[in-house]
Amino acid sequence: MPDLSKITTIEDLRVIAQRRVPRMFYDYADSGSWTEGTYRANESDFQKIKFRQRVAVNMEGRSTRSTMVGQEVSMPVAIAPTGLTGMQHADGEILGARAAKAFGIPFTLSTMSICSLEDIAENTDRHPFWFQLYVMRDREFIERLIERAKAANVSALQLTLDLQILGQRHKDIKNGLTAPPKMTLANMIDLATKPQWCLGMLGTKRRTFGNIAGHARGVKDLSSLSSWTAEQFDPTLSWADVEWIKKLWGGKLILKGIMDVEDARLAAASGADALIVSNHGGRQLDGAPSSIEALPAIAEAVGNEIEVWMDGGIRSGQDVLKARALGARGTLIGRSFLYGLGAFGQAGVERALQIIQRELDLSMAFCGRTQIDQVESSILLPGTF
Repeated sequence: MPDLSKITTIEDLRVIAQRRVPRMFYDYADSGSWTEGTYRANESDFQKIKFRQRVAVNMEGRSTRSTMVGQEVSMPVAIAPTGLTGMQHADGEILGARAAKAFGIPFTLSTMSICSLEDIAENTDRHPFWFQLYVMRDREFIERLIERAKAANVSALQLTLDLQILGQRHKDIKNGLTAPPKMTLANMIDLATKPQWCLGMLGTKRRTFGNIAGHARGVKDLSSLSSWTAEQFDPTLSWADVEWIKKLWGGKLILKGIMDVEDARLAAASGADALIVSNHGGRQLDGAPSSIEALPAIAEAVGNEIEVWMDGGIRSGQDVLKARALGARGTLIGRSFLYGLGAFGQAGVERALQIIQRELDLSMAFCGRTQIDQVESSILLPGTF
């Protein structure tokens, strides 16, 4: 293990992850749909926003501590749900959950994870975590999945609303994405250059969709699992389903995938506890605005009625600070987390969180604030947001 103190940015982790993770899984995480314009804008639009630097301000006693849906967090950041995380690194979801627990922030498990709900509960001493739900046509499966989430000590349910159908992701199609990868000549050549990844996978039994295989009726092997997932995402998802899930779950509910003020008002009226301004990392509708561009109008419209968070493009603590200044009570990181995981496993995730928190802490101080709850739009340079 190298000296991780020399890893000083999320970009450092990304470069190492790209070398260590098989191409199809790296591309799955680090790409968008169609032209990838929205995917790129998620990150680049943060760079347009400038801070007001303040001086001769007492910088002692700083704290990034806050809350997200009533849960205390060491900084207003949660790990976002990311599919196939256990293909970035063996047992990836378990390692991510452990890192989040140690750091004092929430971890969100995806429905399309490699490690199951039960895996996370068993390997984190039943520490509370969040679970992201996709709505499937098989409503009985959804009911059983929610009951499993309750049994696993999930403390908040994150319902994704923007994936009724799958966006056109060219790299996934060209790479022939499967979990585990098919042993084609191209894949075998690629895997031969990823020995650490291969050794990790040989040492785990978790290599397919743990929340689905063995739990969904009719899913007996990988080929039937592939066809089941292709058929099961439900294009008829509506606000009536949100109400049904809210009643079925009965706990903290977070709605992910809001990009429009009208939808934000519907989300607030649904009785959910939080909404996430998110375009699915630029992986669904290419040509949509970046998440940070959509955030201010949504926060202004409903920020007094529901917690507003944002997800997409966060690569630094400065990005977290900018999102907070523009109305996001909390933020979520997906790719930044996956880069750390792919690079160094749990230690890489912990390093990513350390980097983000330090950048957040220092940037907040230079803007004349010592508490994250004091941050608002006056720390930003007018005309840049």
